[in-house]
Amino acid sequence: MRDKLKPIERRPDGSLPRMTPGQRKRVNALIRRECCNYDNGNCLMLDDGEECVCVQSISYSVCCTWFRHAVLPLETEFFHSGDVKRCAVCGAAFVPGSNRAKYCEVCAKEVHRKQKNKSNRNKRNKADK
Repeated sequence: MRDKLKPIERRPDGSLPRMTPGQRKRVNALIRRECCNYDNGNCLMLDDGEECVCVQSISYSVCCTWFRHAVLPLETEFFHSGDVKRCAVCGAAFVPGSNRAKYCEVCAKEVHRKQKNKSNRNKRNKADK
């Protein structure tokens, strides 16, 4: 599972994105409520016989890969200050590259392929007549 996770997004200077105190408070509540590795302030994934404090609960940056990919439902809120849109196909949250974007990255490829195939079929049908 661990090798399938994408690396944590970083800023252009290589630093991790920082949370505001309000975001950190909501993240800590989310960790206590949703993270399967959280146990009374300790992280079970980091436990090698001794208890280890959950690093995500004491940090203002998103540094836990498990939290980032398995717990954080709307990760874009913490990484992008721009408007977050919902994909017209799957409903996933994404940050649009322009004001015309309607689809997330995954769905956009599929929709574009279908539109291109339809356009090519129409061109071939017109050429046959």
